[in-house]
Amino acid sequence: MDFHHALSNASECCSETSTNRHDKQQTETTIVNGEENNCFNGRTTDTLEKTKPNLSWGRGIKADWDRTVRTHWWKEMTNLEQKTIPVTIFMFFAAIAPAITFGAIYEKTTGHYIGAVEMLLATAWVGIAYSLVGGSAIMINGGTGPVLAFSAVLYKLSISMDVPFLTLSAWTGLWVMLFSVIAAFINLSKYILLATRFTDEIFSMLISVIFIINAVGSPFSPVGLYYYFDSEHTSHDANENDDGYSFLSVAFLSLVLAVGTTSFAVFLKAIKFARFFCNQWSRTTISDFAVPIAIFSFTAIDHLVFSSAKTETLNVPDTFAPTFACCDATCETYWPNDCTDLAEPFGRRPWLVDLSDLNGHLYIPFFAAIPAFLAFILVFLDNGITLHCISHPSHKLKHGDAYDLNTLIIGIMVGINAMFGMPWLVAATVRSLSHLHALAEKTQDGKFISVLETRLSNLAVHSLILGSIFCLPVLKLIPVPVLYGIFLYMGITSLTSNQFWGRFTMLFMQPSKFPSAAYTDHVSTTSMHKYTGIQLFLFASLYIIKSIKSIAIAFPIVIALCIPIRIYLLPRLFTQAELTLLDSGDENIEKWIEENVDNIDEELVEQGAKKEGSIISK
Repeated sequence: MDFHHALSNASECCSETSTNRHDKQQTETTIVNGEENNCFNGRTTDTLEKTKPNLSWGRGIKADWDRTVRTHWWKEMTNLEQKTIPVTIFMFFAAIAPAITFGAIYEKTTGHYIGAVEMLLATAWVGIAYSLVGGSAIMINGGTGPVLAFSAVLYKLSISMDVPFLTLSAWTGLWVMLFSVIAAFINLSKYILLATRFTDEIFSMLISVIFIINAVGSPFSPVGLYYYFDSEHTSHDANENDDGYSFLSVAFLSLVLAVGTTSFAVFLKAIKFARFFCNQWSRTTISDFAVPIAIFSFTAIDHLVFSSAKTETLNVPDTFAPTFACCDATCETYWPNDCTDLAEPFGRRPWLVDLSDLNGHLYIPFFAAIPAFLAFILVFLDNGITLHCISHPSHKLKHGDAYDLNTLIIGIMVGINAMFGMPWLVAATVRSLSHLHALAEKTQDGKFISVLETRLSNLAVHSLILGSIFCLPVLKLIPVPVLYGIFLYMGITSLTSNQFWGRFTMLFMQPSKFPSAAYTDHVSTTSMHKYTGIQLFLFASLYIIKSIKSIAIAFPIVIALCIPIRIYLLPRLFTQAELTLLDSGDENIEKWIEENVDNIDEELVEQGAKKEGSIISK
C-alpha cells in the first residue's frame, strides 16, 4: 500500500459526516483479519480522528472560515480578561526580541538587503492582519531558523546567477504564494493530518531545544550567554576601550540576569498553587504577571544596581527606513562598504521590488518555481505542524482548527512580503506554544483545564511592535541577557509538556522509579526506550541538518519523512497496543484501558502473586 493509498484510506476511514467539524466525531472502525482496528490498522491517533472530509475545490477554506472566524470571531475579539494584559506584555518581549535578532542575522546573510527594520515591519503587519482574519487565535507568526537558512541559500544562488537578490526572492515568494493557494483549494492539509503525536513531539522539542541552546550558547553561531566569556565577542567591542571595563564582570552579570529572569518567572508562576498571600485572586494575579514582573525586575537591577557594568543591549536601527543604503541612483552597491569615499548615502532602496530587474536573465520568473517548491514544503509543514501541535486534544481548545484557511492566508502574506523585500514569516512554534501555555488554566501537575481563546493578545502584541518601530531607541533599554532569560523560560516551559522529553529523561532513570503513566504502566521498558530512540535519532538529524547551512534547505524533507516512518516503519516494530499508548491522546488511551481493563486486572493480580511468592521464599 503506497502513501497515496494510505491517505485515501485515512480520508475514507476518518471523514466526518457533516461540515460542522467542531461537533464531536466518532472514528469509524473496520474489521481487519478478524480484529477491530482503527484507520491504518491501529496506527491512527486522536489527530486522525478529527481529519477533514474530502472537500471539493475551495470548500475546505469556506468550512474553515465558517467553523472558526465566522463562528467565534466576535467572542475572541471581546473576551478581555485580566490574563490578557500580562500575556500581551510577555509575548511582546517574546516576539520582538527574535524579530530584532533574526533581522540582524538576515542583514549578514542577505548582503544588507533585509534587516531589522524589514523584520519588525513584517512581524507587525503580518501579526495584526493574522490576528484579525487568521484561522487560529493562538498562533504567532514570525521569523524561524529554517526560513532564514533558506533565504541565505537563495542569496548565494542569486550571486552565482548574477541576478538581484530581491528580484529572485520576490519571484520565489510569488510562486510560494501560488503553491499555497492551490494547496489550500485542493485540501492538501489532509497530509498534515496524517502526522501524529510522534511527529509533533519531535518538531516541538526541536524548536524548544533551539531556543534553549541559543540562550545558553549555540555551537554553530556566536549567540548565547557562553560567548560573553569570550573577550573577542562582538558584544564587548563598543565598551572594551572604556576605563575599568571588564568583560568577565559583564559576562557574570549577564549570566545572573538571564538565569535570574528565568528562575524568578518560574517561581512567580508557581505561586498560584502556593500557600502565600491572602487569597487566591492575589496568587493568580502574581502568577499571570510572572514573566512581565521578572523582565522589569531584572532590567531595573541591570540599570539601577549595576549601572557601571555595560551589558549588551538590542542592536536596533536609529531610524525607520529600508536597511540597504545606496551608493548611487542604481542602488546596486551598499554604503558605506562599497563607497567609502562618500560621507552620506545617496538614498535607500525602494520598498517595492522591481520584478523586471532581471539583469537580462528572462528565465528567472520561471526558474524561481524550483526553489519556491522547496520553500513551499517548508512553509506548509511549518504552519501545519505548528497548528497540529496547538490543536492537540489535550489542550482543550474549543474553537476548532483551520488548516486550509491558514495555508491560504500565510501564503498570501509570504507573497506580499516578498514583493516589498521583507522576510517571509511562518508559524513560530515555540512562540505559539508559549502563547498557548500563557493563556491556559492548568492543574498543579501541568494538565490543561481550559484556554482563554482570544485574538486580543495577538492583536495587542503586534500593535505594540508596530508602535515600537517609531521609537526604536527605547528598545535599547532592554538588556539582551534578560531576553536570553525569556528565551530560556520559553524553551523550558514548552519542554515540560512534551511527552518525548519526559521519556528521554527516563533513559537515565531506574525503571522502578518511572512516573506513573499509561506508557510506563502498560508498555515494556525496552519498547518505550526503542520508541524514544527512534524519535531521538530523527530529532538529532533535524538539528544537525538545520544547523549546517550548506544542507539546511533539506530540513523540510526530513520533517516530511517523519510521517511515512510513523505510518510504515513503526507498526513493524511495535504492537498496536504499544502505539496506542505511546502515540495517542488521553481520550484514546483511556478508551483502550477501559476496553482492556479485565486483562490489566489479571496482569496486576499475577504480578502481585509473583511478588508475594518472592517475599515468602525470602
